[in-house]
Amino acid sequence: MDIREQMERIYRDVQLENIPWNIPEPPRLLVEAVQTGEIEPCKVADLGCGAGNYAVWLARQGFDVTGIDISRQAIKHAEELAAREGVSCSFFTRDLLGNLKEFHASFDLALDWEVLHHIFPENRLRYIQNVQRILRRGGKYFSLCFSEDDPAFGGKGKYRKTPLGTTLYFSSEEELRDLFDPFFTILELNTVEISGKHSPHMANMAWLLRK
Repeated sequence: MDIREQMERIYRDVQLENIPWNIPEPPRLLVEAVQTGEIEPCKVADLGCGAGNYAVWLARQGFDVTGIDISRQAIKHAEELAAREGVSCSFFTRDLLGNLKEFHASFDLALDWEVLHHIFPENRLRYIQNVQRILRRGGKYFSLCFSEDDPAFGGKGKYRKTPLGTTLYFSSEEELRDLFDPFFTILELNTVEISGKHSPHMANMAWLLRK
């Protein structure tokens, strides 16, 4: 089962409150970035937007938000949430590894919250090239993915299977630096603790500037 089929199954068969990454409240790091003015209202792509929680929150803060996800069912949830909350967002079902030509040079900011650890090393170059292409020159990219130092799912390996049946790749700062450096100026890259639905996680956080 590929990632598209896995995500369709999860968003179809699992209640939203039981999906581990579906957390209604925006993450502290994102809230602080907006409150401090590190990021200001602009045209933003929420990559792997899922059920739309963060897209809707950003729209409430004055951002022009486009949410992109591989799962049609996730996008349906996101559209329903935006309608209930009375905010305007655009949502698209797209493969982030596919042809995103329609979005080239469209955004000032790309947000990737816990997407990159779903993408294995052999596909990461294509993904990062896509992120660079959808950003305007000088646009910012925020990426957060699980660190290899995180004890999640009972292992220390790079590949770990989750209770939902997905497989995640746990990264080091060094390999991410090598991945980002050809395409982005690295403003910040470090390991942080983030809240999870059931327990905290160690994650690699990166703020990047499109070259």
